[in-house]
Order: sequence, then C-alpha cells, then structure tokens
Amino acid sequence: MNFIVLGCGRVGAELCYRLAKSGHQVVVVDSNRQAFNRLHPDFRGRTLEGEGLAESVLERAGIREADGLAAVTNSDTLNAVAAHIARTFYDVPNVVARNYDPNLRPIIEAFGLQTVGSTYWGAQRVEELLMNPFQKVVYSPGNGEVEVYEVLIPEEWNNRTLGELLNQLKGCYPVALSRAGRAFLPEADTMLHEGDLLNVSSTFEGMGALTARLSKKAEA
Repeated sequence: MNFIVLGCGRVGAELCYRLAKSGHQVVVVDSNRQAFNRLHPDFRGRTLEGEGLAESVLERAGIREADGLAAVTNSDTLNAVAAHIARTFYDVPNVVARNYDPNLRPIIEAFGLQTVGSTYWGAQRVEELLMNPFQKVVYSPGNGEVEVYEVLIPEEWNNRTLGELLNQLKGCYPVALSRAGRAFLPEADTMLHEGDLLNVSSTFEGMGALTARLSKKAEA
C-alpha cells in the first residue's frame, strides 16, 4: 500500500519506519530537511522537503495514488487542514490527524477526521496507572473515551453475581469473563469466582466507580 506521512518528528519518523518495515511504500514530507535525520537508518521510503499544504508537494508525494495519509506535524491546525484536503479533494480513503493540544481537539473533530490525541490519551493512561494499578487496559479505541479493561475479581466477590457487581453503574458494561483459561459471555446472574478476569467496556468515570465498588466490598 502507498502511504504519505506529513511531519517527520519523533512520531512521524517512527510511523514511517513501522510502515516501511511492514512492506508498504512510504513518502514522508517535512518542511525542514534536517528532520529526516530522525528516520531509522533502515528506512527505504522517499523523503520530500516542502510544505504539507502545498498542492505541488502533495502531487509529488503521490497523493492521487495514496491509500492513506497521516498528518502528524506539531501543528494541530496544519494537521486538520491537510487531512481534510486529502480526504475531501483527493479522496484518500484512510486519513488520520494527530492532535497535540487537547484544547484544539474540536477543530479536528469538526472535520469528522480520525484523530489521535497523544497528549490527552497519554495523560489519561498515566492517571489510570496511578489511580488503579491493578486494572489493565486491553483495548483503547479513539482517544480513550471508552476503553476495554481487564479486572481481577478479588476474594471478597467470590460467589456473588455479576449483576450485583455492576448494578446501577453508569458507563460500564461486561464484555467477557475468563475462568481457568476459557472465556465466555457472562449474564447478570453469572456467579463470580475469585481469580476470574472480567473484561468490561467502560468510560474512565465508569471504571472508577467499578474500582471503588470493588474496594468498598473488600473493606466490608
């Protein structure tokens, strides 16, 4: 597949290397020639010096044949506009824009673009690890607004039902329950056993409420 990466900072350079290593054709664009020094020595894609919003630069990068474009510069505005142009004017089927400043997320979201907010997502993940070190995120779509968590059922909840555990918890839904290496879809009347691994789809707030409930039960 053919991919264009706008921005050869740390994120862009790593993305280029990963895509090229997987066998894809990659063109990386940056206005600063020195930025290409960040590329891995084994990178075999093309480098193109120029402004990512310039029509001539995008044409030289092969945007008309591109299967995907990632706008990962350090400018949220440039990323939003470049990604919008790629999708709207060139019909690039898969476009992703990086968001650095959480306050500017609405700008990118207003275009209806796929967005990766590294600052927002990173801060939330650090908070999760600090506040709840015993839970594990196993899947994080979007920018972490909803995630799938893995929770270990403690001794205090042995032989109690899933319905009791999740009763009236907003933003927290069961996905799967694993026991003795086998997973199944649990029901409200499913009896929990100590050591079960419960996967729940939840917001950050919902997960906090679930963790608090488990802790309160443990203290009872």
